[in-house]
Amino acid sequence: MTFVYVVALVGALGGILFGFDTGAISGAILYLKQDFSLTSTLQELVTSVALAGAALGAIIGGPLADRYGRRLLIMTTAAVFILGSFAAATAESVSWLIASRIFIGIAIGIASFAAPLYLSEIAPAKIRGALVSLNQVAVTVGILCSYLVDYAFAHEGGWRWMFGLGAVPAFALGIGIFLMPDSPRWLMMKGRREEARRDLQRIRGAGAAIDAELDEISANLSRQHPGYSTLLRPEFRLPLIVGITLAALQQVTGINTVIYYAPTIFQFAGLGSAEAAIFATLGVGIVNVLLTLVALWLIDRVGRRPLLLVGEAGMVVSLIFLGLGFFWHGQGGVTGWITAASLMAYVGFFAIGLGPVFWLIIAEIYPQQVRGLAMSVATLANWGTNLLVALTFLTLVDALGESLTFWVYAALAGCAFVFTFFMVPETKGRTLEEIEAHWHSGGRPHELKDKPT
Repeated sequence: MTFVYVVALVGALGGILFGFDTGAISGAILYLKQDFSLTSTLQELVTSVALAGAALGAIIGGPLADRYGRRLLIMTTAAVFILGSFAAATAESVSWLIASRIFIGIAIGIASFAAPLYLSEIAPAKIRGALVSLNQVAVTVGILCSYLVDYAFAHEGGWRWMFGLGAVPAFALGIGIFLMPDSPRWLMMKGRREEARRDLQRIRGAGAAIDAELDEISANLSRQHPGYSTLLRPEFRLPLIVGITLAALQQVTGINTVIYYAPTIFQFAGLGSAEAAIFATLGVGIVNVLLTLVALWLIDRVGRRPLLLVGEAGMVVSLIFLGLGFFWHGQGGVTGWITAASLMAYVGFFAIGLGPVFWLIIAEIYPQQVRGLAMSVATLANWGTNLLVALTFLTLVDALGESLTFWVYAALAGCAFVFTFFMVPETKGRTLEEIEAHWHSGGRPHELKDKPT
């Protein structure tokens, strides 16, 4: 069993890449807008163009994951990250920078679902939540590392280093995943039972009921019909709706306005220098990591739904107070503290709910033979709405002001709470095969209950 944790740690390096290249832009944009004379519109474009690439990566990544395997796809993604980081670091024009950001985005889009997909398929049911959520911990660590790098090079305006150092974790992932086994479930899907037995034995360790697990996977695969059309069959419509809607709600509640624009938000709140704003952003990154670790500890103990509901309720309250902080801006020093505390509370509540649980849910609820395709659809919805939010944040602030903008996000977080309450199933303790059998039997989301372990 120890080896499964080693595999999980290596697989989660994909999350570090995802987080680093997502967060690096937050500090770099403060210097890019000076060096390239970027308007607000161009700042949004440079920030969000990677998200268009991520959406493309999500589209092409699903079929590739099912055709060539999770492990090979992750190795290829690591190589794309290395090339994209080098291209961004050497950019000499806006068009060059935009092209390299699209390239990086494609890799982000693939890594964002390929890593949790791989982890969900190698993890035993009783610890699957923690192992898959380890990827989200890695994402937050990657974001924090990007903030640290941003701060380290802030004094000299070294945005090239901010982008270029993304190649380091990419290289580590490429080497690490090369040494790891492939997904036994994917190998079974390809009819390679002996390879699946060998890799599953390596992952589970001596004494595990390998053939029984393989027989369960085989029986599950025997009733599958691969292809996107499977997702439209009656028994899979509900999980499709759950995944796509959660994907959109994770983004439209505004989290990546903080990840991409945290230094900019702190400047709105009164921190004048870029260096001071980036330093303040480190606090956001630390809160993000610590609360995600709390979620990692709780997710297989209390379940998925409770964390989602608590996190979404906290996001609503935090966003209301964040809006109030900007509404009262200029009426006394305490308002700056309200803004900072609300921003960090908002990130903290996201980190125990929608942050890790969304990626876990979409790694659990889909049928084996089209899991890669289905996760790519949900990931496409996630990156598409992420792109929408990133493209409109500064425009909304210019049109509505900071307060009303964050209150709009608060209302959307309230919608997320209502959707979770009525539509999101509890998958704690269930095997992937049990979850799939529930949909085959015509079960509704609220009928899938916690299975004590």
